[in-house]
Amino acid sequence: MSPDPVVIVGAGPGIGLATARRFGREGYPLALVARDGAQLDALVAELAAEGVSAIGVVADIADAATIGPAFARIRDTLGDPGVLVMNASQSVRGKATELDLDELAASLSSNIVGPLACVQQVVPAMRAAGRGTVLLTGGGLALNPFPDWTTAALGKAGQRSLWQSLAKELEPDGIHAAMVTVNGFVKLGTALAPELIADAHYALHRQDREAWEREVTLVAEPG
Repeated sequence: MSPDPVVIVGAGPGIGLATARRFGREGYPLALVARDGAQLDALVAELAAEGVSAIGVVADIADAATIGPAFARIRDTLGDPGVLVMNASQSVRGKATELDLDELAASLSSNIVGPLACVQQVVPAMRAAGRGTVLLTGGGLALNPFPDWTTAALGKAGQRSLWQSLAKELEPDGIHAAMVTVNGFVKLGTALAPELIADAHYALHRQDREAWEREVTLVAEPG
């Protein structure tokens, strides 16, 4: 059986590209989703130069109206996705008492409503197939908030809660909802390098159902 298509939402030159490479070299059809069409074209071309085929689809996680058409194009081109990797997030720097409430509402919508809209696009076909994987790149701010990054902490905490709820709802349907929590700054050559985060996503996808984990936490090396 051919590998199911993989959709990576929030595809950029770091974790998104590394995750595409990881799945792509195993033969998975790939769709990269982001709001910057020029960057998507560059990522698709970079993967093609490495022998990995992917399509780029423009959508804005902050605008739920763009998500349905994006996934319709993916289904028409690649078929029903069997793996969804949510790597998108949005935040505004500022302490809680100083935040503009409209900006906070927009951030929460991008971090929670947008990802859930993507999940709702893929779950019906996964349920029908009796299998699927829904992955999230989480963040340590969900566990240890900092005042200057209140919106990021709220967004990651909301995503973490959402994914835990999804795991409990979807596991009986054969769908594995899990997250890789990155507790620290992503940096090449460290324990939080993009390729190691990508490896963690791929490992979660490949887990036997009897050994499913809902969360894997990656921690920066001391010092």
